[in-house]
Amino acid sequence: MLQTALKHHAAVKHKPTDNQLLNALSVEVQQRLLPHLELVPMPLGKVLYESGDVLRYVYFPTDCIVSLLYVMENGSSAEISVVGYDGLIGVALFMGGESTTSRALVQSAGFAYRLLGQRMKDEFNRHGELLHLMLRYSQALITQMAQTAVCNRHHSIEQQLCRWLLLSLDRLKNNHLVMTQELIANMLGVRREGVTEAAGRLHKQGVIDYSRGHITVTNRGKLEALSCECYAVVKAETDRLLPACNNKPAPPKAPVTN
Repeated sequence: MLQTALKHHAAVKHKPTDNQLLNALSVEVQQRLLPHLELVPMPLGKVLYESGDVLRYVYFPTDCIVSLLYVMENGSSAEISVVGYDGLIGVALFMGGESTTSRALVQSAGFAYRLLGQRMKDEFNRHGELLHLMLRYSQALITQMAQTAVCNRHHSIEQQLCRWLLLSLDRLKNNHLVMTQELIANMLGVRREGVTEAAGRLHKQGVIDYSRGHITVTNRGKLEALSCECYAVVKAETDRLLPACNNKPAPPKAPVTN
């Protein structure tokens, strides 16, 4: 009974068009896909797939963030891209590869809509609207991966942290992240001490508040100024390729009181 009540509450709170890609589709395409979408919880730390797994589903996040990570033989890892309500998880499925070398890990809890892979491929193979949208999204994702590789090689940990925070914020509907410094270090592929020092400097400059795994960005403008050019490159290319998907909803207004 409790699980049924929770699922009903989540279904009332979430709708498929909370995901920007689903929202950008025409009513005709939505009518073919939406009846087959299943709302699923995405708890922190959940692994959607491991390297080499054959993908069965694609996921359209509504309010969670999923990291795509490359994992080395010794267990160390580094994030290659981040996906939120702006995109989907599982591009390899409709690109023809069926599997990928990365791991998909939930880095910020929430919900997503799950679609059976064959349904996705059937719509993709109509060679219509969804195909063109997914190809543009895939190009934007490749840009993010390439820029992340450049950033990790050439920029300081503080700049990498700023870029990571900005990319994560763009994929959430508020300015608050729940993430330990250890997890951030794993995402960036750096030592925890480096993240601690970088976060401390940002806090002293009034850019973020950080307490027990809760990060709140208090000065977005300054955060962008402290970041390297990598964030701006990714955002500009995403906005160019997906103009119908680049409007982040405004936070809910406070109720008016007399």
